[in-house]
Amino acid sequence: MVSVLVSSKTIEKRTDTLTITAGNAKPVQVLVTQEASDYLYTLSASVSSITFSRAGNSSSFKLTSTAPQWTVESDVEWLTFDKTTGSASSVYISASASENEGTEARTATITLKADYAPTVEISVTQKGEYYPSYNTSPLEPDATGMSSTALELAAKMKVGWNLGNTLEAIGGETAWGNPVTSQAIIDLVNNSGFNAVRLPCSWNGHLSNASTAQINATWLERVRTVVQYCINNDMYVILNIHWDGGWLENNCTTAKQEENNAKQKAFWEQIATYMRDFDEHLLFASANEPNVENATEMSVLNSYHQTFINAVRSTGGKNSYRVLVIQGPSTDIEKTNNLMVLPTDPIPNKMMAEVHYYSPYQFCLMDKDADWGKMAYYWGNAYHSATDTERNATWGEEAFVDEMFGLMKTQFVNQGIPVIMGEYAAVRRTTLTGDALTLHLNSRAYYLRYVTQQMKANGIIPFYWDAGGMGNLGSALINRNNLTVFDQQALDSIMVGAQ
Repeated sequence: MVSVLVSSKTIEKRTDTLTITAGNAKPVQVLVTQEASDYLYTLSASVSSITFSRAGNSSSFKLTSTAPQWTVESDVEWLTFDKTTGSASSVYISASASENEGTEARTATITLKADYAPTVEISVTQKGEYYPSYNTSPLEPDATGMSSTALELAAKMKVGWNLGNTLEAIGGETAWGNPVTSQAIIDLVNNSGFNAVRLPCSWNGHLSNASTAQINATWLERVRTVVQYCINNDMYVILNIHWDGGWLENNCTTAKQEENNAKQKAFWEQIATYMRDFDEHLLFASANEPNVENATEMSVLNSYHQTFINAVRSTGGKNSYRVLVIQGPSTDIEKTNNLMVLPTDPIPNKMMAEVHYYSPYQFCLMDKDADWGKMAYYWGNAYHSATDTERNATWGEEAFVDEMFGLMKTQFVNQGIPVIMGEYAAVRRTTLTGDALTLHLNSRAYYLRYVTQQMKANGIIPFYWDAGGMGNLGSALINRNNLTVFDQQALDSIMVGAQ
């Protein structure tokens, strides 16, 4: 058997004669034909499609070729490449897309070429805006009634109250068991000694069109009405985007960053525009308790906060000067001290920071014993039980409070940035009886007085968390159903601490 090896490819059919001889034997001639090849060289890419973000970014692919010369080109001007030509090799090409300023997605084709090699095409898609702009009627800046700096505004706030489990309830204002908010409820809160209200609010559950992130006008008007109830009492109001199903709070991730920034922008353009005519008594807060564990997630959260600031300021009018509240990572004091980087506000001295405080958890919130720890019923050095010692708090008492609040004073207050304690509380454990219940309630009252007092001493504005629950493990101060004070002992303790 004779094997014939052809030295190279050809683009034209070619023939030759192979003569085989052997001693005195008669030579044998064989006609050899080489069919034309489609290509002389190889050319390939590691991807067949690329998707770019709306904001513009870069993406790399691997080009492999045996051709002596290859080229890379596209059919649009918004795509550029770090290499557009080269020789036989295996090389990575970086393609970059500029920002898509339109609302629609756009497409393009990347073409790889070489003489006598197959042409390779890579399809490209770049996302458009997730949602339309709602900043359709920006106003010129209006400083009327907006003259206070954040520090000056903080000094006017004595102590705040949360309208908890109400406007943020998924399913509607009364879905979590509280009555419809009325002027009379807010009047009672004000008459009880509070001059500020935090309004946790849901928006994602009140959309008239989810595909465009359009908030229902009826809901915007309802929220504005509740804001007005507070303003009627000369109270200060903090309005936020609360848990809201967790779309932002549970997704401080690079994977969700672009999508969530788009929704943050759409929501705040609408909220800010609708509430624009209120004076400095109304403050906006970017989020609630955004879950963050590391610097990467903090960077994502900071982008959400920056989007919030940019969206509010862009609407103009009084929003050009409104005080804005920025949440620390997980609103946790220690994480905030270690990780937080503030966004940039073009208007100086109009920013506050926000953290929450439910420490020690075993005393404030824990509802059943666990392998890692037990519920605590008694807090404070002078309020430990001599007989029920396993229920005494083992950490997080007075010295810890002083340390934590001191961190916020050093990090923010001393730098001219007031701190909002957006939530704090300790639940009532009313399944206890007799002396145990009395000691627990006295200990809880002392806790509320002490932490409120230390907040004020460190320049932190306290906002008590009242979710309306009046049973075991509840935190209500106000009975919103019959318009009475429900927990006078706790209320008195807060007011003494706030003096």
